[in-house]
Amino acid sequence: MNAQHLILAGALTASFLCNTLMQGLRRAATPPAPRATPAATSATAGPTAGDTGIAPSFIPPACATGVLPPVDPATRLAVHPTSEPNPEIATRTQLRIVDGIVETVETAYVFTDFNGVDWPGLMVESRQRVQAGMETEIFYDEMRELIYALGDDHSYFQSPTEVAADEAALAGENDYVGIGVLVEPLPEDGRVVVLAVFPNSPAEREGLEAHDSLLAVDGDPIVEKGEAYPEWVRGPACSLVVLTVQTPGQPPREVPLVRDRVQAPTPVQAELVATDDDRRVGYLFLPHLFDETIPGQVEQALRDLAPLDGLILDNRKNTGGSSSVLDPLLGFFTSGTVGEFVSREGRRPLEVTADPVENSQTVPLVIIIGDLTASFGEIMSGVLRDVGRAQLVGETTEGNVEVLSGYVFEDGSNLWIAEETFDPMWSDADWEQDGIVPDVFAPGEWHTFTLEDDPAVRAALEVLGDE
Repeated sequence: MNAQHLILAGALTASFLCNTLMQGLRRAATPPAPRATPAATSATAGPTAGDTGIAPSFIPPACATGVLPPVDPATRLAVHPTSEPNPEIATRTQLRIVDGIVETVETAYVFTDFNGVDWPGLMVESRQRVQAGMETEIFYDEMRELIYALGDDHSYFQSPTEVAADEAALAGENDYVGIGVLVEPLPEDGRVVVLAVFPNSPAEREGLEAHDSLLAVDGDPIVEKGEAYPEWVRGPACSLVVLTVQTPGQPPREVPLVRDRVQAPTPVQAELVATDDDRRVGYLFLPHLFDETIPGQVEQALRDLAPLDGLILDNRKNTGGSSSVLDPLLGFFTSGTVGEFVSREGRRPLEVTADPVENSQTVPLVIIIGDLTASFGEIMSGVLRDVGRAQLVGETTEGNVEVLSGYVFEDGSNLWIAEETFDPMWSDADWEQDGIVPDVFAPGEWHTFTLEDDPAVRAALEVLGDE
């Protein structure tokens, strides 16, 4: 077992509609009743979506010989596995992994009281179940539940295939067949909302944008009995999918798309937002910090948007990620010692090295936060306010600033355990307990507005106008 050098804070709550980051999505016990599906049509003849008579505006060149019909709902779940099966491991290997997990939690977990959980009792019961014999996939589920039981909303266990998927995501190596959107399931609202759209993807070609909602897939509601199924939009390359989409303030519409291969890093939305006095104010949406291409994208955006009189960073959906992403981002805007990480062993400073891009070290800065802002997303936002570089608008954050260290086991599985918390340098506030409170309260549900009428963006512009 080895500790990984990569440090994480936060887990992804949004999910790509692809074959990599879907492990956390729950499955229905039974698929919906089968529906009639239209016959395959020729791309050159203008494929239509069943009886609707509508057709996608773009056919990928790879699909020039024809477009497949929509996926049969009766087989949706079967034809879209989340990952390849994990290699089988023997009981003796499973027990060594259990022992490694126990040792790590008991020596490195930041909460010496195990977060108030009866860890010894949980561990003994789990080990007994493993010793009685388990299939490998059931064993991995057992380990996930064991770590989840710690209740810190941060620590987690990964199977080897999940580790591989995360490594690809962190490197920005998304490569899958789908429509190319980053989404957040909102089952309580009967929808899945789009956070970002991949460039040159089927979604972008058919006009989908951030803040749009996906309501149905080929006529079936994307939320059924309180469960959201965003993975239903996946399917074979060149197959047709008809989405029911709603843009804020508009009636639902049907959008046909042809699934295509998507090869791109996590997109960072970057653009100028209008102001009354024609000042140049930039807007950057950071969906998370779990893609090492993000700092480079932000750097390029800062150059492309320059000169700037103000900048808005949108961290509302930023659930955290890797220190290898956080550190360079902070360096664009500030420098010096900005806080300390606290573990059982002591304290270590968070040192930031200045790396200015155009006037990024001095440009007036407003950061939008919300109840999904967590971990390194919180730390980034809170630090930049504490050092006097930013003001915060939006809603109070989650309050979850533990920092994870990774421990790899012999089978390639991985334990991410909360090993540190963060202590801000210039504030007496307890971010873990109370979250980070914005300077200006600006609530709003993501799916109810577009960028043009975003209440938090309007509040940020007002703050920048007062400077």
